[in-house]
Amino acid sequence: MIKVTRLDGSEMYLNEDLVELIEETPDTHITLTNGDRYVIREKASVLLERITAFRARILARAFYRPGKKYLRRPDCGSLRQRD
Repeated sequence: MIKVTRLDGSEMYLNEDLVELIEETPDTHITLTNGDRYVIREKASVLLERITAFRARILARAFYRPGKKYLRRPDCGSLRQRD
């Protein structure tokens, strides 16, 4: 979820997966897939950067493999052959 600011100054968190349409007139209008519409202070370009950064963080977490070296599988090439 990303943080956006409404016109009255209140902040809210928006599920970026539900964003269907972003329109930038003097104000930025966001239409969600369920039909809800929000007017926010941020420009469309800022909103797109936040969505991109959020998704990049999610992907980075998905590919990060923490753990100790002794818990990892040994390489197949390092096994000794039996006589």
